[in-house]
Amino acid sequence: MKESKKKTVLTAEGIQEALDQMVAKILGDFPESDRLVLIGIRTGGAYLANRIRELIRAKKGDLIQTGALDITLYRDDWTRINHKPIVGKTEVPVCLDKKNIILVDDVLYTGRTVRAALDALIDFGRPRRIALAVLVDRGGRELPICADYFGIRLETKAQERVNVYLKELGKNDQVIIEGGN
Repeated sequence: MKESKKKTVLTAEGIQEALDQMVAKILGDFPESDRLVLIGIRTGGAYLANRIRELIRAKKGDLIQTGALDITLYRDDWTRINHKPIVGKTEVPVCLDKKNIILVDDVLYTGRTVRAALDALIDFGRPRRIALAVLVDRGGRELPICADYFGIRLETKAQERVNVYLKELGKNDQVIIEGGN
């Protein structure tokens, strides 16, 4: 059996630096945080949203409302994946009417996950603005979606996978490209 190629592109320190830079840009764009809400896409995005919340608290002392969104039933391919999908918990702490939302995910690839998340968010109100923050933008878009804030931008091949491992999932923080030739 052929062993898969692996390349570490971010270590724990690199992830921390990327999040610090993203938070600095977010705070530059949203200096008044009273209407700001962080919503992470389950699973990795939810953990990253919590980390961003804590970094904002450390920098400004503000506690930002933070939630998590399960997009399973909003996906355009859920019937092909499993006829009995496992739906995770969605936790949106406030009505999103007139709020500035930062939608957070770990990896942006085709844009389909973000499209599904946008559909799901609208069920919780009509936000003033929705911005997208991702740790990794790997290109390969199938939909016209782009990140407002990103930690790292990579050029990847379609057969490669970008895996984000986080301590909240019992792993060492790192971003690894796996597969490819």
